[in-house]
Amino acid sequence: MTPDNPQQIKVLIVDDSRVVAEFLTQLFNSDSAIRVVGTARNGEEAVEAVQKMNPDVITMDIHMPRMNGYEATRRIMEICPTPIVIVSGSMNTDEVATNFHAIEAGALAVVPRPNGIGHPHYGAAALELLKTVKLMSEVKVVRRWHRSRFAPVQPVVPPEIRKLPGVIRVVAIGASTGGPLVLQTILSELPENFAVPVLIVQHMARGFVHGFVEWLGNSSKFPVRVATDGEQLKPGCAYVAPDDFHMGVGMGNRIVLSDAAHENGMRPSVAYLFRSVAEVYGSNAAGVLLTGMGKDGAEELKCMRDAGATTLAQDKETSVIFGMPGQAIQIDAAMYVLPPEGIARTLATIVSKS
Repeated sequence: MTPDNPQQIKVLIVDDSRVVAEFLTQLFNSDSAIRVVGTARNGEEAVEAVQKMNPDVITMDIHMPRMNGYEATRRIMEICPTPIVIVSGSMNTDEVATNFHAIEAGALAVVPRPNGIGHPHYGAAALELLKTVKLMSEVKVVRRWHRSRFAPVQPVVPPEIRKLPGVIRVVAIGASTGGPLVLQTILSELPENFAVPVLIVQHMARGFVHGFVEWLGNSSKFPVRVATDGEQLKPGCAYVAPDDFHMGVGMGNRIVLSDAAHENGMRPSVAYLFRSVAEVYGSNAAGVLLTGMGKDGAEELKCMRDAGATTLAQDKETSVIFGMPGQAIQIDAAMYVLPPEGIARTLATIVSKS
């Protein structure tokens, strides 16, 4: 038995397959920073185990007997809030969309389960899972997010607009860890007649974007789609950057996809999108930087502001990780710092005034 090390990240694995649980146990225990403290075969066992073992992170399967992963996530967030990572064994769009419902219940991330060691993509997928578990172990705001999901939301009044912006022709949004739920909140709050296109870069594991878009579209009052190169931007439609391509804009209000080098370790990157929007639209744009680790998009949000665009950043209180918006605020890139509901109302206000 591995001796206790208080600095190791304690992980509880929840999966009804003994083979998968053993596979994940070997993977996690191969990293000296992580220690598996237990496994559970269904949601009921998971709820009991989390109270006894007090793990730092839970990896959760969705489809299990007796109590599924969605319900288990909801129960754990009520009883003993703990960072939860959904580990998905399917890339099917409908299955992935179902996984994102666990985000609504309190999970922080959805990542693919690595294939066997002999698979060509095993190494990258294993590193992605290990990285995510380590990152989620540092998130200490789970209980607050749980309350925000179930407590009545107080109306958020948009700030007084400091100046009448230029005519807004596009909204660009960047997000990373914690972003899916915030994006869902913002899009669900925007009016059905929102008169401009919305461009979104959301950092996520490869293979999930189509399921993410399906889930996001179910909450939005207007269409949400995965962007394609050369596509004409339409008012009242949201476009999400596809896997492994930067998304920008070109002349003639068209989407431009690029396989140029990663920026800030990411492709797609928020930096690429914001820089492109600043160059093409100048003051006729709004930029929004949401929760996430690192600094992707912070300097480029400042470029948008310097070009006359209206810029917003998510506040610290509602950010799962305050890295990206925090960096933007430090360099005075954001004209407004708001919670998700305030961002939505402010976007609706400035677009209607345009």
